[in-house]
Amino acid sequence: MQPLISVVIPTYNRLGELGELLESLSRQTYRNLQIIIVNDNGVSVDALCSCYRELSIRVIDMEANGKHVRARNRGVEEAEGEFILLCDDDDLLVPEHIENMHRGIEDSDLVYSDVEIVEFNWSGGVRLPVSRRTFAYEHDLEAMRRFSTFVPSGCLYRRSIHETIGFFDTEVYHYWDWDFFLRVSESFRVRRVPAAGVLYAFALGGDNLSGQLEDMRPYLDKLSRKHGLGELPTKNFFLLLEEEDVKSREAETSLLWDGTPFRYRCMNTKNSEGE
Repeated sequence: MQPLISVVIPTYNRLGELGELLESLSRQTYRNLQIIIVNDNGVSVDALCSCYRELSIRVIDMEANGKHVRARNRGVEEAEGEFILLCDDDDLLVPEHIENMHRGIEDSDLVYSDVEIVEFNWSGGVRLPVSRRTFAYEHDLEAMRRFSTFVPSGCLYRRSIHETIGFFDTEVYHYWDWDFFLRVSESFRVRRVPAAGVLYAFALGGDNLSGQLEDMRPYLDKLSRKHGLGELPTKNFFLLLEEEDVKSREAETSLLWDGTPFRYRCMNTKNSEGE
C-alpha cells in the first residue's frame, strides 16, 4: 500500500494558478495524497476545490495574512502523511513526478528534483509556455552554501524531520528554503532526483526572484550569520547562474513535460489575470 503523502500548498489570491496545480495533482500516477491548501487570508478557494472531489483536499483559512512561510508552517502542522511534499500555488507537477520522488526517497530523507523554469502567458483561460529553461545542477553541499540550487516546490521529505529541526524559519523570510535545505543537510540524507518534474512559474522579464534586492539583504545577512556562509551576493538571479562556479555544476536531466497545458475545471472561477 502506498504511504500517505501530504502536499502542502500556501496560496493567496491566485485562483487560476491554483486551479492548474489541482489539475496537475489530479493527474498524478501516485494516488495516496492529502492535499492541504493554506489560504493566507485571500479570496475563498472552496468553489475551486469542489471541482476536484476525487482529491482529498483540506482547506485551512488563515485568520490574517501571515505571509508564505507562516502559511507553510501551518500546513505542515496539519499534515498527516508519512511524507510531505511542498509546492507553490503557481507551480505545476508533471503526472509522474510524485511517484518518481517517492521512488527516489527510499534510501534518503529529503529528495528534490530538477525543474523547468517556465514563463507563462494566460490565453483563453489557460497558461501557455512562452519560454522554458532547464534548471539542473549537481548536488554539491559545499557549493550550496555559496549559491542554492534547491527548488522547494516538488521536494519530498519525511515528516519526522520536523521533530528534529523544527519548522521553517520565518526570520530569514525570502531564504526560508535555503535555510531549510542547509538544516536538513546537517543531520539527514539529501539527494537530487535528476528529472525535471516541476514546472517553476517565473516571469523571465520580471524580477520576482531578483527584485527588491535591498529589501532582501537583511534576510540574506541573517541566513549567512546563522550558517556561517560569509558574504553572499544579492545580484540578479540569472546573472548568478552565468557565473563560472555555478555553470560548472550544470547537470544532465530528463525533461518530462510535453508542453500540454493544464486546463483546470470550473473555468467560471476567475484566475489571477481576470479571465
